[in-house]
Amino acid sequence: MIFANHAHLYPSVLRENGDLDALKRVIDACGIDRCVAFAIMPDRFREAGMDVNQNVWLAQTIKNEPNLTGFGSVDFELDNLEDQVDEIAQLGFKGIKIHPPVQNLPVLSPKAFRVYAKAQELNLFLSFHTGVHRSRLRDSLPVLYDEIAYHFPQLRFSMEHIGGYGFFGEALSVIANNTRGGRQPRVFAGWTSIDAGEKAGLWSLTDEQLLAVIGQTGPERSIFGIDFPFKQEEQIRAAIERIRSLPLDNETIDLVLGGNLERELLG
Repeated sequence: MIFANHAHLYPSVLRENGDLDALKRVIDACGIDRCVAFAIMPDRFREAGMDVNQNVWLAQTIKNEPNLTGFGSVDFELDNLEDQVDEIAQLGFKGIKIHPPVQNLPVLSPKAFRVYAKAQELNLFLSFHTGVHRSRLRDSLPVLYDEIAYHFPQLRFSMEHIGGYGFFGEALSVIANNTRGGRQPRVFAGWTSIDAGEKAGLWSLTDEQLLAVIGQTGPERSIFGIDFPFKQEEQIRAAIERIRSLPLDNETIDLVLGGNLERELLG
């Protein structure tokens, strides 16, 4: 079974190739059995003049989609942070997507810590964007996530893109540094938008780097993500085929492509 992380789900009026129908077509075409759908950032609705709660909208959109698992998002411009995390859990979501550069969020700020504490209390999984995103780097350097793991030893989170081309080493160090102590496993490598090619993108990683993730952190700390709709069928298919072509045993490949995510969210 392929259980993929990291699909941003949009209303069709905001992004036609990112709505529910488009996601269902893509995962079906790629042989993906189950997928995590993220609530988009609340500012996207505000910018479009839509008076909609992004988490309630997602819950209503996927309520009849048993192969989609919801992750909420938090509006850090509001002060009711704990209430928002409570609502995410009450809606039946399994986690939260946090994008520090887009949300202008220093990851070690007091507001961020309030969300981490509540997420840890409610056993919610966090997926963080990590790596360059044309924002102030000092606010979300991948090495800072070691502090999150230190202060919240029962909190599970993924470092999506594994720090990317520029910060892969930092991200790998954080994951490897937290393979003991606290809840295990708890810091995960998000194999998302890791395309290889002649021209390195912001999040491109080599086969050698991916194998280093497994070699240094073990097979139970890697999670495949599709980054829909920014990646579409051709790119997602290629990513799956690439993972399957790595010199890894079948059990490890199965864990990366869904076993680890299933254990953490549905186990």
